[in-house]
Amino acid sequence: MKILDNSDKHLLPILPGIIFNNLNKKTEKIKFIGGGSFGRVYKAVLSDGETIAVKAYRVQGSQHEESEQLQILSQNTQVQMPNVIFTYEDEETAILAMTFVDGHNVLNPAFLLRKKEQKQKFADDVVAGMLEWHGVSGEKFGALSNPVYDSWIEFYKKEKQEPWLKALKELSEKGKFSKKKLQLLCEATQLFNKLPEEESKPILIHGDLNIMNIMADPKTLTLHAFIDPCGAMWADREYDLYQLRNMWGDAYGLYETYKRNCQTSEFTDFRVAYYASIHEASMRLKGGLDIHLWEDLNNMRLKKEMKKLKEKM
Repeated sequence: MKILDNSDKHLLPILPGIIFNNLNKKTEKIKFIGGGSFGRVYKAVLSDGETIAVKAYRVQGSQHEESEQLQILSQNTQVQMPNVIFTYEDEETAILAMTFVDGHNVLNPAFLLRKKEQKQKFADDVVAGMLEWHGVSGEKFGALSNPVYDSWIEFYKKEKQEPWLKALKELSEKGKFSKKKLQLLCEATQLFNKLPEEESKPILIHGDLNIMNIMADPKTLTLHAFIDPCGAMWADREYDLYQLRNMWGDAYGLYETYKRNCQTSEFTDFRVAYYASIHEASMRLKGGLDIHLWEDLNNMRLKKEMKKLKEKM
């Protein structure tokens, strides 16, 4: 896994040339408009008036993964998603160019001032879009292009839980991950692995549908688009739910709205909290990301759900 320089200093001088070589159009204006855990996004206005979004990644190869995910997800929801224009990579750069979608991501605190009715309408529309994906079934669990597991739990343990915990233990031994946080994850893992395996079928998930990746009208909170899938796969649908609570997703009632619209299992709240905490900890394994705020918030929820689960058991 090669970590790339996706700073403005590196990208701004070279992006116009990359765009011209792929589209035969000059770039009239380009500016940074936002970024997430794995990439930075630029808005580029081209010589013919077209506006595109250009995403530069921290990890080589990520552009191909997101391109595949965007194409499959957009075919299975009526909510707008960016269309792929081109991908590009060299030894120092990984790029995905997409159609530009209007709206602001809902991470903007100004959206919290919207009326209760607007927030509920927004949550209803987000969940309706998710349920379109969750109505699409596959044959096996795993990667979009090559799912090979018959059981969700088998896939999750082998591909996520076991390698992540092993790597986190190694980081902890080096003093780069809190022993207290590791202990919490290990204890939660023991509880998770004791739960009865429930029958589930592989369904299509976005994998990263938190409020940073949902675009809305800044005045009305009307849903405009879903963006930035990360980890889209054939999975148990509960694995798509923890991102709904990430950051301040609870302020819009996204998770609770989903549960009202779709029956969930007895242990959903614990599983969702567990998925959130172990995934957030794993971010430091994917390019060295370390976001204490979200990690601590998820761990607080996990402790709460662990206490409730222990009282049941």
